[in-house]
Amino acid sequence: MVRFPKAKINLGLYVTERRTDGYHNIESVFYPVPITDALEAVRADHHRCALQTQGLPIDGDPSNNLIVRAWQLMSERHGIGGVDAYLIKRIPMGAGLGGGSSNGAHMLLLLNELFALELSTDILEAYAAELGSDCPFFIRETPALVTGRGEIMEPIGLALAGRHLVILHPGIHISTKEAYALVTPCRADRTLRNLADHPIGRWKTYAVNDFEKPITERHPLVKHAIALLEQAGGLFTSMSGSGSAVFGIFEAPPELETPEGWSRHDCAL
Repeated sequence: MVRFPKAKINLGLYVTERRTDGYHNIESVFYPVPITDALEAVRADHHRCALQTQGLPIDGDPSNNLIVRAWQLMSERHGIGGVDAYLIKRIPMGAGLGGGSSNGAHMLLLLNELFALELSTDILEAYAAELGSDCPFFIRETPALVTGRGEIMEPIGLALAGRHLVILHPGIHISTKEAYALVTPCRADRTLRNLADHPIGRWKTYAVNDFEKPITERHPLVKHAIALLEQAGGLFTSMSGSGSAVFGIFEAPPELETPEGWSRHDCAL
């Protein structure tokens, strides 16, 4: 059984306050994009999640991988059996594209189907929120205004169909902890709730990413990536999440030379 976890981009991201539980409240628009990993899970005789990966290398302890943690959660709640899991990693990590969160959410969806648990979408979203702040979004993967620490979602209509997306990743890994240390939470004087009411060419006024300024000051390559997209005629350009990936939305595929050592992902929206 195979699923294809998507990436996401952030259309604006406000860090509004630090919570007493150590998390931060945010306001952002999450938009799913068809740049995917591939995740397979099959039943196994052992009682664990045996994860094998290909593609981009994944750092850290495998037991902390959200795919493994998703299996642990479902094992504890529903007594499911062991699985062999296989991941082909394509979405860059430490890039603000939500690839790890998407993997964890899709593992919940896979296990729900593989073991015929018949859990509702609401329950799966609640489980996903236990895995990580961005994970619930990837259960439905529809454009959403996201608040709280990332677990409160409202559908939002955005007319982006037919436009072209370019994502540039300058090969820099930025940890979420590092990024939040650079930002002073502040309640925004504007809301992203009405983003669809404004033409995309003016979104830069309304959809600001609070991480972009401090990250680009510390990492000039990220600033350079945004400049390349702007020079190529991007209707809207921004850093995604806490970086380091940046994206541009275009009317058509642009002429853009990708610097050596960077990765580029193109897709139609």
